[in-house]
Amino acid sequence: MKKPPKHNPDTLPSKDDILVFIAANPGKVGAREIARAFNLKNDLRADLKRLLRDLADDGAVARRGHKGKKLHQPGTLPSTVLADIVARDRDGDFIAVPDEWDEEEHGPAPRIRILSARRPRPGEAAGLGDKVLLHTDEIEPEDGIRHRGRIIKIVERPKHRVLGIFRADARGGGRLEPVDKKMLGREMQIPQGATGDAQDGDLVAVEAQRVSRFGPPNGRVVERLGSLKSEKAVSLIAIHAHSIPDVFRRETLNEAEAATPARLEGGREDWRKLPLITIDPADAKDHDDAVHAEDDADPFNPGGFIVTVAIADVAHYVTPGSALDREALVRGNSVYFPDRVVPMLPERISNDLCSLKPNEDRAALAVQMVIGADGRKREHKFHRIMMRSAAKLAYEQAQAAIDGRPDDVTGPLVEPILKPLYAAYEALKRARTERGPLDLDLPERKILLKKDGMVDRVTVPERLDAHRLIEEMMILANVAAAETLEKARTPLIYRVHDEPSLEKINALREFLASLDINIAKGGTLRASNFNFILERVKDTERETLVNEVVLRSQAQAEYSAENYGHFGLNLRRYAHFTSPIRRYADLIVHRALIRALHLGHDGLPANFGIPELAEISAEISATERRAMLAERETKDRLIAHFLADRVGATFEGKVGGVHRAGLFVKLNETGADGFVPARTIGDEFFVYDESGHALVGSRTGETYRLGDSITVKLVEAAPVAGALRFEILSHGSKGTPPPGRRFGRSADRPGKSAKFKSDNAKGHEEKKRSEERRRKFGKKSTRHKVRKNKGKRK
Repeated sequence: MKKPPKHNPDTLPSKDDILVFIAANPGKVGAREIARAFNLKNDLRADLKRLLRDLADDGAVARRGHKGKKLHQPGTLPSTVLADIVARDRDGDFIAVPDEWDEEEHGPAPRIRILSARRPRPGEAAGLGDKVLLHTDEIEPEDGIRHRGRIIKIVERPKHRVLGIFRADARGGGRLEPVDKKMLGREMQIPQGATGDAQDGDLVAVEAQRVSRFGPPNGRVVERLGSLKSEKAVSLIAIHAHSIPDVFRRETLNEAEAATPARLEGGREDWRKLPLITIDPADAKDHDDAVHAEDDADPFNPGGFIVTVAIADVAHYVTPGSALDREALVRGNSVYFPDRVVPMLPERISNDLCSLKPNEDRAALAVQMVIGADGRKREHKFHRIMMRSAAKLAYEQAQAAIDGRPDDVTGPLVEPILKPLYAAYEALKRARTERGPLDLDLPERKILLKKDGMVDRVTVPERLDAHRLIEEMMILANVAAAETLEKARTPLIYRVHDEPSLEKINALREFLASLDINIAKGGTLRASNFNFILERVKDTERETLVNEVVLRSQAQAEYSAENYGHFGLNLRRYAHFTSPIRRYADLIVHRALIRALHLGHDGLPANFGIPELAEISAEISATERRAMLAERETKDRLIAHFLADRVGATFEGKVGGVHRAGLFVKLNETGADGFVPARTIGDEFFVYDESGHALVGSRTGETYRLGDSITVKLVEAAPVAGALRFEILSHGSKGTPPPGRRFGRSADRPGKSAKFKSDNAKGHEEKKRSEERRRKFGKKSTRHKVRKNKGKRK
């Protein structure tokens, strides 16, 4: 708090001195603080209060805060203010205005640029429409903004905010087509004058204003988020629906552009003659990992190899506490959509300085590992190096070369580079088989787009040895990183995967028993136990079904500062080290290695321990789940657009999920997911068999089970929401009707479901119990009367 000018404590300060002091400390001072600052004696404090009342009556000061005890000059912002977030600026920063402001007396309300929190907690990030408590200060004017604010607390969220596509009406106004599947068929009317600057086809945020029992609710457009008429716009829906930051702040971009290439000086080792190569997807724009393998000349390791994995040295460019670091933490990871990538770091870093381009000097953090003929790692060591990639290969290109079909690029690499790599991989395969990680066979589909951003076709890329080679070498490097940091007693972020819960294991055991597959009760289940189950159903009609159910029984992998192992990989310690361009966890591990091995001054800060890393782990686990959901929803929307003109067509598919409300169907051709409502299946009521993952006909026992092959007709497509609705054309398998449920849909049970009958029966029982209570205790209890009276008073 700024001090006032020197003053005689035996007299009251002048009004001008008081106003100067209040202006210097807006919102921080009241009568008590003024008396202390001017060192006034007790007998003058009553006179001071009268003087402050006079100033308030004259409009020279305004009261704020609890009971109006804090003072500030009218027309200025106090240091703490309640504000509404109303817009974003061109850098993506939120702009807020004071919640209370007299525009008639003081002019337009001042705008406040909100500083992003260094480490906002998941679920606590502010958004448009939020009411927030801000700590503010005055800055040099920029774009007409003289104040900046830091969020102390989110006071109130918008009551009801909906994202959707604005459809303009020729008479003015329009309607909102929601993007959320849960709101299908619940359009919102946008009256004339409430459309803002929205144009037909725009993605907008709408605030509900009136909900009526008759007709659709009304809403008001509060933000225009972009047009869906342009190319590459479908992912825009998921970006805004999940609040994924997609515009870099100005200071972040400035910092990235100012970065200069790393040099060899400063203890970095010169490995530019080692012919490391990158092997990535054909459409990859950044290349952050390179590999090399050679025979080990050590006579004590016959048939062994020296495998080197080099990873881009992102930590050299993204230092702790920098603008790049702060924004990378908020983003947590890159998000990959079929039509665009939302990167964790600006292109200057990810696609340029940290991309291991062929024949260009690049800084890297490398681990050199000695592998035995059995594929087990014997020792390893980390180095901070300068490297020069010998080649950039695609997976298919590398595989074709090793299969005897080299091209101009791979021809000279086959003998000196590719064959040693594949030989080392053969050894690693032996160790993997012995380790027995979870071996699920669930192929992933890839959406290929046309120039206009719409779907061209959906493919299932072939799983090649080239993919597995890189995967095994990356796993080996990740294990080496975790082991090194544990040995050095340096805190780190682990990649952990817990074993399945007892509840899920029991449910899986019950399901497998229905297929005559038994797993032992009690004891600890390992990944190898699941592999035994998967091997039993391989190449049978049950293969897809069992793979799906085993997958659903697994816990979700996450990041943690505490280690509890990786169940799926069957590893005791594991960390992500190999992709610091796109994952913040890997950047933390790089910094930890630099700190532990004394490889530079840009390592993990000394004050970063387990509590700080635990907080970061929770945040980046949340951003990872957010990215996965956004990516899946965007694929759903693209495929729904692709199939929208094929309503009425028939498709072959499989039951991908079972719920009491119906069946989730995955089409064989495109992998598209859709839904079949239970009420549309057959002419009988279908009962949900949770343990059997099936719907069973109450009268005939006709059964639709998870993994079943079925034929469906596309009835409805909602591209904006990514929703498809199907009708089943094929019959289910024969089964036994569930006990006590022998009614059909139309004759025996006209218009009523079993749940309705069950609820009705429960209602009759409750009514009988209520009548018994009335006979025993009288009509109504005193407690009931008090509640009723309270309701009347309200």
